[in-house]
Amino acid sequence: MSTKRGFAPWIEAMRLRTLPVSVAGVLAGWIVAFAYGSFRILPALICLFFAIGAQIVSNFANEYFDYANGLDKKGREGFRRGVTEGDIDPKKMLRATLSLLGLVCLMGLSLIYWGGWWLLPIGIVIAIAALAYSAGPWPLSHHGLGDVAVIIFFGIVPVCLTAYVQLPDWDAQSIFPAIHLTMIQAALPISTGIGLMAADVLIVNNVRDIEDDRAVNKKTTAVLFGRRTMTVVYLIFALGGLALIVSPFISLLPILAKIIWIIPAFCAVKNYLRLTTLRGAALNNVLRQTALLLAASIILLAAELLILYHIL
Repeated sequence: MSTKRGFAPWIEAMRLRTLPVSVAGVLAGWIVAFAYGSFRILPALICLFFAIGAQIVSNFANEYFDYANGLDKKGREGFRRGVTEGDIDPKKMLRATLSLLGLVCLMGLSLIYWGGWWLLPIGIVIAIAALAYSAGPWPLSHHGLGDVAVIIFFGIVPVCLTAYVQLPDWDAQSIFPAIHLTMIQAALPISTGIGLMAADVLIVNNVRDIEDDRAVNKKTTAVLFGRRTMTVVYLIFALGGLALIVSPFISLLPILAKIIWIIPAFCAVKNYLRLTTLRGAALNNVLRQTALLLAASIILLAAELLILYHIL
């Protein structure tokens, strides 16, 4: 097996183009904590590295187990698969996956100091899910549950837990007088919106790979429900996700700040139109733009709240 490409295959296996998805969830948790009067830099950074590490573990596991189960083939649509293409030794990929999982678990254990011991079972579930997405007797991504897993583990879990370890009080009140929601009431719609937009990244991936997945009986939602249905779902998730992300703070925003959200909505529609017309590897850029749109939406929300914080 050839491994002459050096570190490049490993970087490709990390799928850096999709990492804004995990970063967005944590940044949203930072925003919620800030809006409720708390921002602790150390647990905030640990949450960030934990989320990125967990996503890379899931990506590595996907590379290895899809290869081991015969679900990948050379020259398939999408980005290059290092193990399948012979760039990475399968045993090395498995060792890297498990080693990184161990490191991520250690980072997660450190958060108990701020959030309490109840985080331990949550961390165990996250670790199992990182592998169960592609591994085990019933891989989630092979049975139409990948989208649900993404909504939960890239949306609801990172946003809520990141906010909580910085301010362990779900009933905390916002520092902005116009916001009458408790912290959990604000975190849940934001986290759900992020989960929906993160699921859009997976939808693009699955629509791109629909023929390859159908050939090996990998039952993604695109295979189960068809290309046309999932492109419509993509648009609903994108626009609905944007609405949910800004909804807890909508009463606080002046009219111009509200109007600006037309821009990400326009970008979402543009990505949807490209998703309906492009095929195969041509969708790689749509996948990248979908991930970046999610990250940009969180940055926009953070910028608006910071400006208002200094004005009010």
